[in-house]
Amino acid sequence: MIIVLLVFSGLPVKAQEMLEGRVVAIADGDTLTLLTTENTQVKIRLAQVDTPEKGQPYANRSRQVLGDLVFGKNIQVAVVDTDRYGRTVGRVSVGELDVASELVSSGAAWVYRRYATDDSLYSLEDNARKQGRGLWGLPESQQVPPWEWREARRRKADEQSIQPSNPTASCEAKKYCSQMSSCEEALFYLEQCKLTDLDKDGDGSPCEWGVCQAQD
Repeated sequence: MIIVLLVFSGLPVKAQEMLEGRVVAIADGDTLTLLTTENTQVKIRLAQVDTPEKGQPYANRSRQVLGDLVFGKNIQVAVVDTDRYGRTVGRVSVGELDVASELVSSGAAWVYRRYATDDSLYSLEDNARKQGRGLWGLPESQQVPPWEWREARRRKADEQSIQPSNPTASCEAKKYCSQMSSCEEALFYLEQCKLTDLDKDGDGSPCEWGVCQAQD
């Protein structure tokens, strides 16, 4: 188990705001819903780590690991920021357990290079990789950082100039996941037509329980 310090190393000063409450839902390996002590639900995105996206190998397992650590438990969140999806980004702990560190140490999460400021996470990741824990036990070809996977998917959509099944159709031609013929088409409607209802949990991945359902 990884023990959280009284002051998280590398966290910016603005992270002093704290939230407390019980975890009532797990969206994926790095996103949960907190029911605060004021009886308000807040979607929390774990700071400094990134887990496999739905559709990537190990995505379901990462979600399960996070659930085992926090679901139904009382947690504390040191708030860092608010992301573009309106989620509260923060460092999560359960008592003395630092959840981000535990995810990285067990091989359920990557250190998020773009946002990580806690250098200790890199050594935990390096050790997990050497020991072949979690996602590091997958074939090397499947060990794709989630941010690279997301970028590759966006690039593929751009390169192929993805259009709805009917090239002459407008963005109003389809509105629901049940109407989509592929994950790429759903992504087109989400990103190009701004059909945000396709992305129920606001993580940038549409129709996650339909044409874009994860396969581990």
